[in-house]
Amino acid sequence: MAEKKRIILAKLDEIEGRYSKIEELIAEAATAADSARLIALSKEQGKLKSIVAKYREYKKTTAGIEDAEQILNDGTVEENFRELAKEEIEQLTGQRDALLAEMQNTLVMADDIGVGSVIMEIRAGTGGEEAALFARDLYNMYVKYAEGRRWKVEQLDFRVTEKNGFREAIFSVKGNGVWTELGYEGGGHRVQRVPETESQGRIHTSAATVAVLPEPEEPDIEISPDDVVEHVSRSGGPGGQSVNKLSSAIKLEHIPTGITVSIQDEKSQHKNRAKAWRILKSRIYEHHMSKQRAERDSQRKSMIGSGDRSQKIRTYNFPQNRVTDHRINLSLYSLDRIMAGDMGEIIAALKDYDREQRLKNL
Repeated sequence: MAEKKRIILAKLDEIEGRYSKIEELIAEAATAADSARLIALSKEQGKLKSIVAKYREYKKTTAGIEDAEQILNDGTVEENFRELAKEEIEQLTGQRDALLAEMQNTLVMADDIGVGSVIMEIRAGTGGEEAALFARDLYNMYVKYAEGRRWKVEQLDFRVTEKNGFREAIFSVKGNGVWTELGYEGGGHRVQRVPETESQGRIHTSAATVAVLPEPEEPDIEISPDDVVEHVSRSGGPGGQSVNKLSSAIKLEHIPTGITVSIQDEKSQHKNRAKAWRILKSRIYEHHMSKQRAERDSQRKSMIGSGDRSQKIRTYNFPQNRVTDHRINLSLYSLDRIMAGDMGEIIAALKDYDREQRLKNL
């Protein structure tokens, strides 16, 4: 415990030093003349401001405890002053420990907290039409949860089946904490229930996969247009003759990574192209970030994966009204509430487990 605290305080010293350096750089005339650098430094300063303020309060509180301990240990001081010093030590120790716990949490979750937008991709897996209906149910679950958090949901691309299931659904979610809350959803989701398409009441097992991709801010990732090949074609599927007559479907192929994106959701070629570029950037960003996460944080990587389509993370058992998250061996008998968007309990459990693992490996 003492070693962990030493490591945390050393890291906080480093952060405070960087914050002070940023203040110096911002005050320089050369920085004021370089708007791009000024913006970058201001953003970095904004991200560090909260934890630096807490760390300075922590140091101030620690100094107060040391002063009070000197009074308490001074045999020449009157007893009533020593009693006051003892009360102050108890009060300040509580404040200090609370500040340290807050800063620990911020340090281990800092990278996630900073991501304010994600792109989610849900695809039907094994199970035919029932899998597509399950993919639709997952989409509705996430949308209801997002609405409860007052996040903004934007539809990007949908492939709908004849029975209104979702062969594929791609959408973005924006708001404070979206990655810390939804970043655990990537992987394979399995459902056990009597399908709408089942006439004899038999329970079937079907699957869908979810990928959650951090959506970077524009300055965070640059893609050379020369590395991207664009294909334009007529949109297929439902929508009437007007859809098929227009060359509005867009497919982007990023040559260096082999990542491709196809969008035909809109009748407008311009809108499809804009959506395709957003998704492409997120996928390329995730491609590069997954390598860094593997080196920096193997625990989270192994726990949530990075959208690994084959990794089973959760089972939804409708006959027993049970949801089981296999990563943390948690079963909740509240499937009806969870599917209605009340995901808070299961997400909180995942966050707590993740935080504990990160703290162990500081």
